[in-house]
Amino acid sequence: MLMHLLSTLYQVFLPISLPVVGGILLRRFRGLDTKPLATLSLYILTPSIVFNTLLHAEISLQDVTSTITFSLLTLVALWLIATIVSRILHLNPQEQAGLTLISTFTNSVNYGLPLVLLAFGQLGLDKASVYVIGQMVIVNTIGVFFAARSHFSARQAFASIFRLPAVYATAIAMLLRLCGWALPSTLDQGFAMLAAAYSPVALVVLGAQMINVGSRNAEAAADRPSQRAFWAGMTIRLAAAPLLSWLLLTLIGVEGILFNVLLILTSMPTAVNAVILAEQFGAAPRLVSRCILWTTLASMLVLPVLILWLQ
Repeated sequence: MLMHLLSTLYQVFLPISLPVVGGILLRRFRGLDTKPLATLSLYILTPSIVFNTLLHAEISLQDVTSTITFSLLTLVALWLIATIVSRILHLNPQEQAGLTLISTFTNSVNYGLPLVLLAFGQLGLDKASVYVIGQMVIVNTIGVFFAARSHFSARQAFASIFRLPAVYATAIAMLLRLCGWALPSTLDQGFAMLAAAYSPVALVVLGAQMINVGSRNAEAAADRPSQRAFWAGMTIRLAAAPLLSWLLLTLIGVEGILFNVLLILTSMPTAVNAVILAEQFGAAPRLVSRCILWTTLASMLVLPVLILWLQ
């Protein structure tokens, strides 16, 4: 058992940790500005990996239906859990909004896709693509609602979907597949190269963003969120979410590698983008940033055990 765990850490998490550590070091000693890299990732590399993956993905209509059903059920269930826990703990409205962001949105893009690729190979990445695209849409619509609540603008949230290049990449890839058209080999190779660059760049950005979160917490020592809100967020994200996901996947009859991939993606740490929404709409950003940091660190212990169990 121990040897299998160490093997998982060596084969899956060691490769992931190298660009993450690189991002941390570049931010700490060279003042790396993540904004240009994040822009590169969002507008070029993410749509490229989505397009390339969907164009060649071994995924069935049943996989798509199961993934969408599971995503919506998980979102609603985690929102209900966060709401009930917030009321039991008598959290203020800002902390309740923050806890909802912590509970419902995972780092399935920057961290999840590279992890799935290393743990389950290209087939796992194929299965992950539909879930990840759905998360991009949900974060930019329902995520805004969770963060803003009283001053939520449905029109602005809906419009934000169409600012995501990955949405257009998805539409074009699906159109090409439906029509049975193939890209010229040289163009296909170009997209494959861009897709291959996604993982290292995304992980460098993740490392730099993690140290940014840690700096915010150090600078705001006098403005700590309540301990009960913090531990509620940690417990829901690291324990309740995996258990709930396992139950829902079992109930809707998902099996095989799709089961493994979806369980891993919903067990990821809190999404880094959650703190952007929290800061923009005053949804307890200190609470959210603290949970991002600690759920990411804790995931280095939790996820290897989960992957080992699935294998």
